[in-house]
Amino acid sequence: MTRQEIEEKVRAFLVDDLEIDEDKIFDEAKLKDDMGLDSLDFVDIVVIVERDFGFKIKPGEMQGVTTLSQFYDYIESKVG
Repeated sequence: MTRQEIEEKVRAFLVDDLEIDEDKIFDEAKLKDDMGLDSLDFVDIVVIVERDFGFKIKPGEMQGVTTLSQFYDYIESKVG
């Protein structure tokens, strides 16, 4: 899976499943501060990532992932 495919899938679920405004979705957007994601959203993200990308996010693995770009990097490291 290419980086572009990852970004497209992530953008799609952010807009469709989590109802994030598209204008808040940019590479350096902070997941919590800029996009407004909360702990319940992160639970949804774990389920969606497993569904869309085929791997489970283990506890603590996303520690330090604060921006959307870092989230893309994390997914790319798992599926790339």
